[in-house]
Amino acid sequence: MAQPILYHGEPNGASLTVLAALAETGLEIRCQRIDLLAGARHALPGVSEPLALDLGIEGEGPVLVSGGEAMTESVFLAQYLDELAGGCGLQPSDPFAHWDMLMWCRQITERLSPAAALLGNLAASQAVIAAIPEEHFAGVTASIVSDDLRARWQALHDGAVDAAQVADSEAKVAQAAARCEDRLADGREWLMGRFSIADLVTYSWLAGMELLRPEAFAETPLTRAWLARVAVRPCILAALAMASTPEPLKVWAPGPEINRWG
Repeated sequence: MAQPILYHGEPNGASLTVLAALAETGLEIRCQRIDLLAGARHALPGVSEPLALDLGIEGEGPVLVSGGEAMTESVFLAQYLDELAGGCGLQPSDPFAHWDMLMWCRQITERLSPAAALLGNLAASQAVIAAIPEEHFAGVTASIVSDDLRARWQALHDGAVDAAQVADSEAKVAQAAARCEDRLADGREWLMGRFSIADLVTYSWLAGMELLRPEAFAETPLTRAWLARVAVRPCILAALAMASTPEPLKVWAPGPEINRWG
């Protein structure tokens, strides 16, 4: 059986979540950085069924290929790695606390991550994707099975900006920062009490927004302090050390579909 391999982008967003989870577990899994903005995620060696890459909603998220299976979605991958390592503490053992963590992660992946991806891509990726020659761009989009994801690529290529979506995304970033502030108000160090996947996934989408939309954090001192604590966790430092650019938190790729239900 072929050795498992994790295909990932720069350590930001979903790729940062999984790379940090991998570092936290101590597992030895081969990692291969790919150029997400060149469409490399949609032509991975060893993946015979392209649809397997598009079953998730995360957009250009990381892919773990193991035993011929293309595994996606950063929260699920973080859980898989934690359990593969025999439980390294990234998931609460208490049933209610575990439910609470998963509910928190769902809020982050369904509300914050699409908003952050939209704002990040408008700031960093739109010009790159718009510059792709038409013939090459047609080949990239033809390889994308998901209609939703292909539409997001096309919008970035065309320079389409929906002002209402931008405003909604900015509001959702501010809401996420405020939600963290409320959670941390009881003096806890980490979002679930103990460091967990909730901290990883929230940091992975929010840290880049602190750079891009600092005004959203102006009245959230506890959230800013939490972000600073997560930033120096060994697993985060290890993940960021895998970057090929000096500012990976400013590197974005087309992400999840904007939630149409608020």
